[in-house]
Amino acid sequence: MKRARILTLTTSYADLFGALTPDKLDELGRMLSPDVVFTDPFNVIKGSGRFIAVFEHMFEVMLEPRFHIEDISASDRAGYIKWRMTGYLKKKPDFSIDIVGMSEVTFADDGMLSCHIDHWDSASQLLSRLPVAGWLIGKLMRLFEV
Repeated sequence: MKRARILTLTTSYADLFGALTPDKLDELGRMLSPDVVFTDPFNVIKGSGRFIAVFEHMFEVMLEPRFHIEDISASDRAGYIKWRMTGYLKKKPDFSIDIVGMSEVTFADDGMLSCHIDHWDSASQLLSRLPVAGWLIGKLMRLFEV
């Protein structure tokens, strides 16, 4: 697939993510290959139904989750979306979320999303903010400081 086509598909996908709400999950589902693969620091899943379930869960546990799209790029192989996710956890520990990451996305020849890999640092951006785990992760991270 040519870079221009990948950039067009990636931009359309990113536009939807930037405006994602529970009522737009069906629209998201129409962009997915039936055997789409999704990975992030907590999940490795396959299938469009399970992919959509990740975002249904996000809307269940968070208030006002939003992906702010910061940059979009493409190569001859994949699209890349730099984003900032913000929102608030609904349950304890209830704190605000502000995570910066990058999604690597690939598309099948028919233009359907075939793979979405999220790259972000779960240790420093999320886990370190949890009560007991945060203390331990902070100590481990200091081992690697220069």
